[in-house]
Amino acid sequence: MTEATTDDVVMRAIGITKTYGATRALKGVDFSIRKGTVTVLFGENGAGKSTLMKILSGVETPTSGTLELDGEPLQLRNTVDAADRGIAIIHQELSLAPNLNVRDNIYMGRERARGGVLIDYSSENATTVRLMERLEERLDPKTLVGDLRLGQQQIVEIARALAGNARVLIMDEPTSALSGSEVEVLFKLIRELTAENVAIVYISHHLEEALEIADHAVVFRDGDLVAIGDRNEIDLGWVISNMVGRDVGDLSPDLLEEFGEPVLSLENVVIADPSNPARLAIDEVSLEVRAGEIVCLYGLMGAGRTELLEALAGRTSIQSGTVRLKGRKLSKESVAERIALGLALVPEDRQRDGLVQTMSVGENASLANLLAFVKGIVLNRRQERTSIDKAVKDVRVKTSGPTAAISSLSGGNQQKVVISKILMTEPDVILLDEPSRGIDVGAKAEIFGLMAREAKRGLGVLFATSEVGEALGVSNRVIVLSKGRIVGEFNPKHTDREGLMVASGESTEAAEPENGLGK
Repeated sequence: MTEATTDDVVMRAIGITKTYGATRALKGVDFSIRKGTVTVLFGENGAGKSTLMKILSGVETPTSGTLELDGEPLQLRNTVDAADRGIAIIHQELSLAPNLNVRDNIYMGRERARGGVLIDYSSENATTVRLMERLEERLDPKTLVGDLRLGQQQIVEIARALAGNARVLIMDEPTSALSGSEVEVLFKLIRELTAENVAIVYISHHLEEALEIADHAVVFRDGDLVAIGDRNEIDLGWVISNMVGRDVGDLSPDLLEEFGEPVLSLENVVIADPSNPARLAIDEVSLEVRAGEIVCLYGLMGAGRTELLEALAGRTSIQSGTVRLKGRKLSKESVAERIALGLALVPEDRQRDGLVQTMSVGENASLANLLAFVKGIVLNRRQERTSIDKAVKDVRVKTSGPTAAISSLSGGNQQKVVISKILMTEPDVILLDEPSRGIDVGAKAEIFGLMAREAKRGLGVLFATSEVGEALGVSNRVIVLSKGRIVGEFNPKHTDREGLMVASGESTEAAEPENGLGK
C-alpha cells in the first residue's frame, strides 16, 4: 500500500490495545485515516474493527496506545468531545429513540437554541428537510421514527451524523438495512463528502459492495491488522483469504438435488401493506416449498418479501388466498399456534424481534419452546438446560455459556441463537428474513451451512435476501418479487447475477428466466 504522507493523514491510531478482562480485543494496532478518501475495514465479527472505531469516536478508551488528530496528541473523553472535534460515527445497531420524531432524533443532545433559551424548531426542521433531500428520502421531520421501516431509520441515523459537519465520518455497516437504490444514493453522497476532503472509514460485511467504494482497505483478524491494500491491489479473493484463510468457493454449502413432498404451499395469496392497508404488499402470489428444498425470495426493498414471510408466520393477516402447511390449510392461527404446527420465522431485525436483550443466551434459546419443559405447573430446569446445551452446541454458538448475556455475543452468534430458538421447536418449515444481515462472511457461511444441514434433514426452507450472491449461492430455486408479484423463477445453476437484477428491476438489460420458469 502506498505510504500516506503527513499532509494526507487527518487522524492516526498508534499502538492501540484494548482488553476486556482476559480478552484482548486489539493488539497494538497502528491505523491511519486519510482526508478525502474512503478506507474500508474488513474482518469477521470479533476481529476488532468495531472496537477500534469506538475508540476513534470516543465511545471507548484504549487500554494503551495513543491517538493523534492533525498530528497532535488526542484524548477523547466521550462522543460529545469527539463530535466537537469533527469525528462522528454511524453505529451498526441503530441508536435512535423510536418515540421521538425524525427531527428530534437528528438533533438529540445538540439542539439549536434561539437566544440561548428556546429550541429553534424552525431551523432544525429546515435543516432536516435539506438532509433528507440530500439523501433522497423525503421524510416529514415530524414523523415518529418508530413508524418508519428499518431502511428509513438507517437513513435518519446517517442524517444525524451528517448534521454535525464531521471531518472524520465512521460508518459501521451503514447499508445493512438499505435497498439497492438507497445504497446508490449513499455512495453518491460518500463521493461528494470525500470531494470536500471528509475522511470516511467504512465497515461492511457486504464485501463486493464495499469494494466499489474503497480507496484503501485493511483487514482485521483476532485483534490484529493483518493486511493493507490500495484499491488497485485488492479484490474479493484478497479480502476473503485474509479474513478467514479460505477461498470464495469454499463458503457455499452443498445442497440436495432431490426433494420430498410439498411442505408449504401458497395459492393466490393477497396481503395488504400493514402501514397502508389500501395498498397491496403481496398480489396473488402462488408458490411451494418441498421437504429438503431451499427456496429464495429475491427482490428490492418494497418488493413484499418481509410482508409475505411475516404473514405466513402469523404476525399479520392474509386478505385472501390459500396457505397449506403439510397439506393442512392455515387460516387465523396465531404465531404460537403456527410454531406448534411446525412453521416458524427468523425475523429480519434480530435485536428488536428475535431476541430479548435482558435475557441470557440460554433463556433466549428456549423461549419459543418453553412450554415443552413444563410439567403441570413446574418448569423442569434440568430438561430445559439439557436442551439448551444441545441446541447451542448444535448451531455452534460461540459463547462463554448459556448464562452469558445475549448482548455479549457478536452479531453472527446472536443470529445463531435466534435460529437455535426456532430449531428447538422442531419445525417442518423455517422462514428466514435477511438471515445474513449485519454479519461477516465467515458467520454467513456458517448460517447458510445450517440452512443446508436442516434442509438435508427434511425441513423446507424459505428465505428472503436482497443480495444477489446469496440468492444464487445458497438456494435450489430463486423466486423474484417486484411490487408484490412474482416476476420470475430461476434455477441458480443456469442463471447469472444480471438475470436476477433485470427481473427485480435493478438493471435495464433484457433477460429471461434461464430455466424457462417465470411469470
